[in-house]
Formats: sequence, structure tokens, C-alpha cells
Amino acid sequence: MSRVDLMIGGRDYAVACSPGEEEHVRMLGRIIEEKMNALPGATNQSEMRSMLFAALLLADELHELRQQLDQGAPPADPATAARLEALAAGLEQLAASVEDLL
Repeated sequence: MSRVDLMIGGRDYAVACSPGEEEHVRMLGRIIEEKMNALPGATNQSEMRSMLFAALLLADELHELRQQLDQGAPPADPATAARLEALAAGLEQLAASVEDLL
């Protein structure tokens, strides 16, 4: 098992991952950080609430992409398919982080 340190919302998180997945996990952390930074008024909210809203934004993106795929619309490009996979993995990692906070 490998370990990756992520900085999300001004806080450090140690995340376990499979060997060779370190850069992928770092990229997922950057996606989560981007979502948290995009939240209006995030600085006035608790860390847990900010993580929740970031997770909701990611889940919404994932849901929209899945709907497109279910309707037979292929992803616009391979990068979109990769983003869908990254969003799903990011949500799983975010859920694990939130569980650790509880």
C-alpha cells in the first residue's frame, strides 16, 4: 500500500492507495480542492460542510455524465470519459475522508 498526502481545504489528508496510483489520487485531490475553492462563501462554512458541498457538486457532474451515457450519447472525447472515472473515484475518496472526520 502506498500513501499520498493531499492538501484539501487547507488541511492535510493522508490517503492510502495502490502502488502506482499515487499521481491519480493527487489529481483527484486537486479536483476536490478546485470544487471547494469554487464554492461561494466556503470560508464561512465548516470544513465538513465545505466537503459535503464539494461532494454534491462532484456527484452532480457524475450524475449528468452518467445520464448522457445511459441515453446513448458517447462522451465528447476520451478526456470526458477519464473525467467521469476520476469523479467517481474522487467521490469514493471524499466519502472516506468525511467518514474519518465523523
